[in-house]
Amino acid sequence: MSARTDGGAVGGVRGGGDATEPGRGLRPRQDDGLPHRIARSAAARRGAGLRTEDVPAWLEERRRAHHFKVERIPFARLENWSFDEDTGNLAHHSGRFFTVEGLRVSTSEGPHREWHQPVIRQPEVGILGILAKEFDGVLHFLMQAKMEPGNPNLLQLSPTVQATRSNYTKVHRGAAVKYLEHFTHPGPEGIVADVLQSEHGSWFYRKSNRNMIVETTAAVPLDEDFCWLTLGQIGELLHADNVVNMDARTVLSCAPFPDDQPGALHSDTELLSWFTVERSRHDVHAELVPLAGIPDWKRGASSIDHAEGRYFSVVAVRVQAGSREVSGWTQPLFAPRGTGITAFLVRRIGGVPHVLVHARVEGGFLDTVELGPTVQCTPSASAHLPAEDRPLFLDYVLSTRKSYPSRIRYEAVHSEEGGRFLDAESRYLLIEADEAAAPLVPPAGYRWVTPGQLTSLVRHNHYVNVQARSLLACLNATGLRS
Repeated sequence: MSARTDGGAVGGVRGGGDATEPGRGLRPRQDDGLPHRIARSAAARRGAGLRTEDVPAWLEERRRAHHFKVERIPFARLENWSFDEDTGNLAHHSGRFFTVEGLRVSTSEGPHREWHQPVIRQPEVGILGILAKEFDGVLHFLMQAKMEPGNPNLLQLSPTVQATRSNYTKVHRGAAVKYLEHFTHPGPEGIVADVLQSEHGSWFYRKSNRNMIVETTAAVPLDEDFCWLTLGQIGELLHADNVVNMDARTVLSCAPFPDDQPGALHSDTELLSWFTVERSRHDVHAELVPLAGIPDWKRGASSIDHAEGRYFSVVAVRVQAGSREVSGWTQPLFAPRGTGITAFLVRRIGGVPHVLVHARVEGGFLDTVELGPTVQCTPSASAHLPAEDRPLFLDYVLSTRKSYPSRIRYEAVHSEEGGRFLDAESRYLLIEADEAAAPLVPPAGYRWVTPGQLTSLVRHNHYVNVQARSLLACLNATGLRS
């Protein structure tokens, strides 16, 4: 069994510079100036509290301040989890949190028209919320140094609140979630963003979380595991591997950046009509089935694996985490096989930046398709396929990384949801393309959109998938939207 450990106990540092706040707050202004206040925060590379260059050391200090340990265990050593004798589904004895069940998917397109797989069913809606406050005329965002058992480095920058309903209603009988009251009872004048967004459609069955940004003028006592940062500082940190977690990236993508981009290749009406056609033309049927006996998957003492060793495994872990609401527990996790590639191809069309989105089918989506990146896959999972069945544009992305690094506008490795996935990492890329590689009239299922159009779509439920939202946050960090 493998184990990862961080231990010790040292004095904590304050992310905001002192135990309360780094500056003086002003009353929120919910007017047409909000997008420009967002842009001003994105341009601010220095904040009123912690310096950007000091954040890695602060995270390491918080890591050493608590005892963290994650180890793989056999299924038989799971506590309060068990496989149902009839269905084989893996569930918690409380009936809450989540279950691992079987999923059967059939679709009218693609190299695989029907498949079975394990899937996470978590019907409750969680809260992913970032608290905002203005200091010295600039919006700052309250970020948490949060441990998740599946993170490769355990502790990353997370939203102010990142909690399932089971967590914040204390089914686990643990400590209260800090700052939760700002998101369960927000004043309407303080809501910056509030939208239901999907989670990974390949691994979750119809899972949604409430993505929120809430501004406050109230005094906010600063816990030692939290710090205030500007969007510009967070943008700088998005250039580093495994620093800003997935939940923070998806919430940040909902920030209402100004849309000052005339000249989109397609009007908003044309774009929405195309997306409606894409949702209508796909014939997708997904249904939950018993986990026991699903074709091509086998359950062993310590994992559930695909018969050919592809895609992912279901495993079990024991967790010790001194900074969490509960200090120790066991749980299942999904463990992918290989590092993913998540990429937008980028072009300037008439001088205006555009990205190439893909209307993707994933078995766990609530509504057939969502807009995803140009490329979203694990290359090793498709290596056995003939060239015509490999993901479109994947070979261009891989060859560009190898032979034309000057075309890469952004690259970093980010982990996916560390609360449910073990060491799930993807290489996020923004790659410049030309007419030969990515024509103005792309293949069916693809469409050029501006970052402003994508930001507008993120304000709606279940239009843009979590990988594309992560890339949008990264795109905002690079300044490529203008």
